[in-house]
Amino acid sequence: MQTSDWLQLALFVGILALITKPLGLYLVQVLDANGRTWLDPIVRPIERFSYRLMGVKAEQEQDWKQYTFAMLLFSLVSCLFTYAILRFQHLLPLNPQGLGALSPDLAFNTAVSFTTNTNWQSYVGETTMSYLSQMVELTLHNFASAAVGIGIAAAFVRGISRYSTKTLGNFWVDLVRVTYYLLLPLCLVFAIFLVSQGMIQNFKPYTKAKLTETFTIQVPKLDAKGQPVTTNAVVMVQSPKLDAAGKPVLTNGVAVMIEQPQLDAKGMPVMTNLPVMVDQIVEEQVIAQGPMASQVAIKMLGTNGGGFTNANAAHPFENPTPLSNFLQMLSIFAIGSGLTYYLGRMTKNQAHGWSVWAAMMTMFLAGVLVCWWAESAGNPIHHKLGLALADGNLEGKEVRFGIFNSALFATVTTAASCGAVNAMHDSFTALGGLVPLFNIELGEVVIGGVGAGLYGMLVFVVLAVFIAGLMVGRTPEYLGKKIQSYEVKMAMLSLLVLCLSILGFSAWASVSEWGKAGLNNNGPHGLSEILYAYSSATGNNGSAFAGLTANTPWYNTTLGFAMLIGRFLMIVPIMALAGSFGLKKAAPPSAGTFPVSGFTFVLLLIGTVLLVGALNFLPVLALSPIVEHFLTAQGKLF
Repeated sequence: MQTSDWLQLALFVGILALITKPLGLYLVQVLDANGRTWLDPIVRPIERFSYRLMGVKAEQEQDWKQYTFAMLLFSLVSCLFTYAILRFQHLLPLNPQGLGALSPDLAFNTAVSFTTNTNWQSYVGETTMSYLSQMVELTLHNFASAAVGIGIAAAFVRGISRYSTKTLGNFWVDLVRVTYYLLLPLCLVFAIFLVSQGMIQNFKPYTKAKLTETFTIQVPKLDAKGQPVTTNAVVMVQSPKLDAAGKPVLTNGVAVMIEQPQLDAKGMPVMTNLPVMVDQIVEEQVIAQGPMASQVAIKMLGTNGGGFTNANAAHPFENPTPLSNFLQMLSIFAIGSGLTYYLGRMTKNQAHGWSVWAAMMTMFLAGVLVCWWAESAGNPIHHKLGLALADGNLEGKEVRFGIFNSALFATVTTAASCGAVNAMHDSFTALGGLVPLFNIELGEVVIGGVGAGLYGMLVFVVLAVFIAGLMVGRTPEYLGKKIQSYEVKMAMLSLLVLCLSILGFSAWASVSEWGKAGLNNNGPHGLSEILYAYSSATGNNGSAFAGLTANTPWYNTTLGFAMLIGRFLMIVPIMALAGSFGLKKAAPPSAGTFPVSGFTFVLLLIGTVLLVGALNFLPVLALSPIVEHFLTAQGKLF
């Protein structure tokens, strides 16, 4: 933990605090249908033309049911359109590499992933997606899904700030204005900056470079039809070597592992079809090209995540310099942070907006410090063997960025619902990997995704105020509105949906053959890989413990449904909650009114978030990363 790292952390938080107010003020202008911005002379005619083209009456607002239905309809149509493009990719233009169509289950998973702002990728971007798919479909969804999230947050805030009204705004107006006035201008500037740092933006075919030193790899042997040749072989498993007394043989405290045949219930070797492997000499390297900067800009600012390349933000094309790395992290938090100021301005209680921001920042800093400490401490097994490195755990990390920037990026990307990574979370220590996993399971309300973080945190605000009301024995009130049973039911329903999806799908996969077949690690770390996958999908994050082989029909399908549940079954009760708040009349302050600003409120809000997260997920976390930490300290590997 060097002084320069502390200074960078302080600079990051300081700059974020400085840009929160101007971004929040601009969001007020953008999300007000009659708001005026400096872009009006250029964009206003395009905006009006878009309304005429869609047949939208901009001045006509919608109630919560109409707003939600419009959002669901837009998401369904755009998802089906994306699915069709991916299935017919091989027949469409802008495909210089001649990449084939995606399988039905992978196309479903990918279309749902980008529609829900998840950007989970069960594929390698540079070897699967054509330029048309990357630019027209996936990048388009990055804009649309981000705009949808901001629109839902705005509708929720309108419900809180308005009185005795059914309407919460117009979905189509929010979608257009957020895209035209906020996301497109910011992404244009950011993409130009990224190009200046060395990020590519072109439509060239991939470049092939001759290697100065060739090497040999093992690849499956193919028959005349291009299908893998298989052979019947015994399934081998790793097991501890035993001495004459039947006890494990240890070397420096670590069990010696040997390969043995896997036996069935009758004691017979288990047989399976394995591909026949042959040697292949690699003489050249393929270097990806394409429209990368334009996609990276919106995937960060829109907290979409994903990656043009498989290595994501660890790839030198996607993240060329330390400055690009710093600004990418800052861009992930920028709009979500600005929305807290928007909340304060719209509710005419700016102290409340800053208090929500302070609660988010406190939890964020706690996560950074724990992850940073765990990765700096290094691998306990290396310590036991006397091989501890001064730099800590560098496995799976880009050495250009090191321990601190890897831990900071991992915390940022999972505190928001971004999912872009500059290090492999699967290679983190058990406690280091616990931080991004727990961030997601808290509902990604620590800044959170654009819009999604704010409306997720406001659900916890409602619960915190309700708990405070119970403490004093009065009907709880939030900003002059009484919180009754209906509001509490909707708030809890939105949280229980996430819990049911994450734990339900994880439990199913962990006991199913298809679930265990995707694991590359056993024991608690294998459970962590499954748990992280469904937490990431349900939380619409998109990052992964990449040791899990998820590109299978079962995983693609179940992860796709988890994404749909995490996005839309959470939004519906939240919009119902917003509609209920909008109908309420203003109530004068009373003994039951709990102040929603200041230290006490921040502490209660943080406690509510952590308490709900701990109660829901502590048991399964105790069986995965927590127990893995203690077992690793004893020298056990998984």
